This record gives sequence, C-alpha cells and structure tokens, in this order.
Amino acid sequence: MKNMFSFLKKYRWAMGIAWTLMLIELAVELLLPLFMAKVIDEGILQEDMQAVWYWGGIMSALALAAFAAGVTNSFFAAHASQGAGYDIRKSLYEKIQNFSFANFSRFPSSSLITRLTNDVTQIQNTIFTSLRIMMRLPLLVIGGTIMALIVDVKLGLILLLVIPFIIVFLLWVLNSGWTMFRYVQQMLDSVNDVIQENLKGMRIIKALLRGNHENGRFTEANKTLMKKTVSALRLMEAIMPVLLIVMNGGILLILWVGNAEVTNGNAAVGDVVAIINYATRITGAFSVFAFIIMSFSRARASAGRIAEVLETDIDLVDSQHSDPSLKVREGKIEFRDVSFHYPGTKTDVLDRISLKVKPREIVSILGATGSGKTSLFQLIPRLYEATGGEILVDDKDIKQYKLENLRKSIGFVPQEAFLFSGSIRENIAWGKGDASMDEVIEAAKSAQIHDLIEGLPKGYDTVLGQKGVNLSGGQKQRLSIARALVRKPKILILDDSTSALDLKTESKLIQAIGNYSCTILIVTQKISTAIQSDKIFLIEDGKVTADGRHEELISSSPLYCKIFISQFGEENLEHAKALQ
Repeated sequence: MKNMFSFLKKYRWAMGIAWTLMLIELAVELLLPLFMAKVIDEGILQEDMQAVWYWGGIMSALALAAFAAGVTNSFFAAHASQGAGYDIRKSLYEKIQNFSFANFSRFPSSSLITRLTNDVTQIQNTIFTSLRIMMRLPLLVIGGTIMALIVDVKLGLILLLVIPFIIVFLLWVLNSGWTMFRYVQQMLDSVNDVIQENLKGMRIIKALLRGNHENGRFTEANKTLMKKTVSALRLMEAIMPVLLIVMNGGILLILWVGNAEVTNGNAAVGDVVAIINYATRITGAFSVFAFIIMSFSRARASAGRIAEVLETDIDLVDSQHSDPSLKVREGKIEFRDVSFHYPGTKTDVLDRISLKVKPREIVSILGATGSGKTSLFQLIPRLYEATGGEILVDDKDIKQYKLENLRKSIGFVPQEAFLFSGSIRENIAWGKGDASMDEVIEAAKSAQIHDLIEGLPKGYDTVLGQKGVNLSGGQKQRLSIARALVRKPKILILDDSTSALDLKTESKLIQAIGNYSCTILIVTQKISTAIQSDKIFLIEDGKVTADGRHEELISSSPLYCKIFISQFGEENLEHAKALQ
C-alpha cells in the first residue's frame, strides 16, 4: 500500500477538505446523544416543552450541517479517488509500454489487463471509502467510548471492556482476508486468460469443433474463481454475527446495570439513554467494518499486484554511455561473436554468430524452424539484449545509441501481422506519427497494396475490423510492410512477413523496397525470396553454417540444396546446378 500513497500527494488538499468535513459529521454524531439526554432529562421528564424545542432545534440544525458536510465530502472524496485511480492506471500503462520482451514474459497479458482494470478499481473504491467513512468509523468507536465514559464512568467501562475483543477479531479477519482475496485476483487472471485465448482463436475453435472443450476449460476456471470468492466472502460474512452478538450482549449489560443505577439514584435516565445511543452507534460502526475490511483486504491484495508491475526493473534501458546525438545514417550491420539465450533459460539459441551486412544490401536469412532466425533480428532493435558478443550498427555498438534513436531508424515487420482498429490510412501512418497522405500512398504502392485499397468503396478511409479481421493474410502482411516503409527506415527487418504472398507479388515488393535507401534483412523460408537477395545466410542450431549468393550456395551448401529440393524438387536442383 505504501506505493499507492505516493499517488495521493497531489490530492492532499482535496483529502484535507474531505477529512475536515468528515470530522464535522463525526462531531455532530458524537454530540447528538448528549443533546438527546438533555431533551429527556430537562424537557420530557420535567414536562418542559420549551427545553424540548430548544434542544431539538439545536439537534436539527446540527443534523442539517452534517448532511451538507456529508454531501460535500463525497464530492472531494470522489475527486481524490478518481484522480488517483487515473494516475495509477496511467503510470501502470507507461511502465508496461517501457517493458522489454523479457519483462513481458513475467506477466501474462490477461494478468496485466486485470491489474490495469479490476485492481485499480479496487484501489479507487478503497480511497473513496477511506475519505468518506473508513477513517470516521474508528474515530466514532474511540470518540463514542470516550463520551460514554464522560457521561457515566461505570456504564462506559462496559463498552471499554467489550471493544478490544472486537478489534483483535477484526485484525485477524483483515489479515486472513488479504491472503484469500489475493488468490481470488489470481484466479480472475486465469479466467481472463481463458477468455482472451478463446476470443483470439475463435475461428480455429469453430473450424475444429472444439467449442465444448473450450467451454469445459472456461467452466473449470470460472468454477475455481467462484469457489475462492465464496470462501473469502464467507469469512467476511462471519464478521457481522460475531459483532452483533458481542455488542448486543454489551448493550443488554448496560441496560441491566443502568436500570439498577437509575433505581438507586446514581444515574439519570437521559445518561443511560445517551450511553445506549453511543453503544448503538458503535455497533453500527462495527457492522460497517465487515464491508470496510472486505474492501481493504481486496485493495491490499490489488496494491501488491500493482506494485509488482511498478517496481519491475526494466532490463533494457539506455546505457550511461549512450550518445543522444548519435543516429543511424548508413545501415551497416555487424555481429561479432554474438550469443543469446532467453531470460530464465540457459540454452543458447544463438551461438557465437559473426556476420556483416553492407549498407543498402538485401540479405536473406534461411534456416529451419527454431534455428534462431527471429532471435537474431530481435537483437538489432534491442528488443532483447545479447548475452555475449557485440552488435554494431554503422561501426558503433548499438548500446551507444539511445533506444529511441536506434528504433526510429528501424522498420520492423514481425511474423504475425498485427493491425489496429481504425482506418487503413491510420494503420499505415501509425508507423510515423506525422506521415502525410502522400507518404502513406507512396508506402502503400511500394508494399503492393495501393491498387487494392483504391478499389475499396472508401479507399484509404476504409475502417478495419479488430486486428484486420476483414483482410486476408497477404493483405495484412502488405499493410504491415507499408507501415514500416512509411518510416523511411535505414534498416528494414522483415521477419517471415512475405509468407502469404504469391511469387509475383513478392518479387514486385522486393524490387520496390530495394529502391529505398535502407539495408534490408529478410527472414524467410522461401528460396524464391532468397534468390532476389544480395547475400544469403544459412542458420542451423543457432550458428551460421554458410553464406553467399544463391549461385554460390547451390554449388557448395548441402543444407541449401536440401531446402531447394523440398521446395522445387530434385530435378530442378540439377537444372539449377547445370546453369552455374
């Protein structure tokens, strides 16, 4: 919870006003029983209506003042709670935006969504409750007990003996509730994870008739969430009966002792009524504690989950020796004995790789699935950090570049084409925030998607469904490539992002992007793509096993020939060798 207090500093004035108004309400609530005693002793028992009207008028005026204070308190409490919730959510989102891929591996996306929504809401509600009633309740218990002792020490001591037992019980429930509700939030993550997977994979679920299986998965996760929530709520519900038994027992004892005191002339009827009133108000305060403890337990669990994200050390940051003025100008790339393994693993997926790529060169990387092709390219924009060796761009270690400057010079198209909800123009321009319409069209033409866009009823203003659901795989890939090209990058990385294109379209695409003043790196499984490259690197088990042009590799590399045969047949291999 300590981390959460820092978000409240800017709302100190609103909190101060809310607490002041809350104290006014509390003062009125503590004074009303005293005035009620006056009405009884000086008015009703003495049959003096003037005293009844006098003290009754004061009570009415105080009640109106407390009502006005309560309404105004709610306004400032809402301002502070909603503002703090906004700031927490904003800080969380900004933190997540700065995560490296390694950081993301610690938190499932479903868990991050829960933390940004449900957990922040729990904090908001608790802040509001704290400013509105949470602080008021313990003060009411303390103040009510003190006032009871002032009115009559003997009767007030009965309250003083009962209350410590209740406080110890509530502290035990608070600690137990925190553990249980933390587990509930984790189960909510699991439910959201199943929902997210199902929504993403709805097409394959329907195509393979796996709806019943997925319903079973969701039912299991949902049932576990229900059971854990019910267990936590049962503990909370046990608070009320215990409180009522103890407090009502105390009230009965006060009535019994009070009756004896009045009979013996040691106490006034009004004093007994006032103490009973205080006891009743304290009972009401403790009754609300069940809700408060549940809210606080959830907020405590949520605060811990939020703090986990905010306190996460981002492992990819600008080096202390990075040069803000250093920018990529040519696009020359060199790997020197680069090794890499993913965080949390010990097996290298790249093993002492060394290679050089000249400026404006088109280079293809071929290799089997899992050979390390994608991992190799993710190191250039520092999406991951190499665990050994050096990566140089324009003869400078990439750690000498500011991350922003390095990544601004790179156009990256991942394996899975991802499009955002919005228009086609917005999706292409997303690659460069200030892109003009002419730049968008130029990028679309180079990506071989302009004619298709022009054929749509609304052209570039056509709105795409979520993740581009209304486009084919090849169309999504070309839009993703256009989004990278609009940046006018110095280095263009295509991570198997032409796999859904036919040979003719792919050939035109590579020819068009070859006119850009950038170095082009292509991860591909297709020989037809590699043939158009200036150089081909073959990767096997995390090592570069061969490099050269198509003509050189087909004569010297058994692995390259094996890939060629798998795509074009052995007879075409012999024909290709004969042409050398």
